[in-house]
Amino acid sequence: MKTILYFTASWCGPCKALAPRMEKLASQINYRKIDVDSNQDMSIKYGVRNVPSLVLVDGNGTELNRMVGVQPDQAILNFYNG
Repeated sequence: MKTILYFTASWCGPCKALAPRMEKLASQINYRKIDVDSNQDMSIKYGVRNVPSLVLVDGNGTELNRMVGVQPDQAILNFYNG
């Protein structure tokens, strides 16, 4: 199953702006929220250098696509379903 790895940080303003959008879309997409400060291993594994970052992975954790920054709801849905 596809999953969006949603890389975020408590100190990040744009992350705070994206959070309500992700919560609103939770019934339509599968995502996992990852704090870059408390889960540095995942950040390193996926080469996350900017937050917020959305990394789409398949069931094996293989990266399929990536987007960075605050995105409109429809762009996130297209990213997930595309």
